[in-house]
Amino acid sequence: MRWRLLSDVPDEDVRMLLSVARRRRFQRGEVVFHRDDPGDSIQLIVSGSFAVRVMTPLGDMVWIAVRGPGENFGEMALAEDEARRSATVSALEDAQTFAVLKSEFDRLRQRHSGIDRVLIAFLAGEVRMLDERLLEALYLPADRRLLRRLHELSDIYRGPDGSSVIPLTQEELAEFAGAARATVNRVLREEQARGTIELQRGKTRILNPEELARRAR
Repeated sequence: MRWRLLSDVPDEDVRMLLSVARRRRFQRGEVVFHRDDPGDSIQLIVSGSFAVRVMTPLGDMVWIAVRGPGENFGEMALAEDEARRSATVSALEDAQTFAVLKSEFDRLRQRHSGIDRVLIAFLAGEVRMLDERLLEALYLPADRRLLRRLHELSDIYRGPDGSSVIPLTQEELAEFAGAARATVNRVLREEQARGTIELQRGKTRILNPEELARRAR
């Protein structure tokens, strides 16, 4: 397994990081941590996917990300002393991670100065993601945001045969895209008519990923 944000980090540094990692297993629906829990570890995803949720000022729970194999979450725990979780993360299906405790990571940094490249890679990835989300929220309509989320999810749920089936309901897609349920229903019906997707019970099958990617851009 090679994690996307560590693709430019020397192999030796990645091996050092994994040498202090512990395998964790989660069942579908299991909460990894809640917002404001102590930020004591980073999770490197091996299999399965995870929803990252936050509460809005109006009291609504919304999705800000779905993370899958080769990705990570909880990276701010490595950068701050006495950090607190900024979101709630739960497993969308049975999943596995490599967990690296902050205490172990700090000891590793003391012995190997090069491990700071790992921390920089994680934080740089988080900044890029936040910049993209901010631009989308300010300038893109809900229709385009939904297409972008579908495109991201098609990569996360792509199987060995190249096909993608996204096991999320329309309500969950609405939370993820920051759109009304009616908007999501309309856009999905339009995309089905175009032949880019096929709607199934509680799932969305991607039929034409190239066209979906083009429209998402």
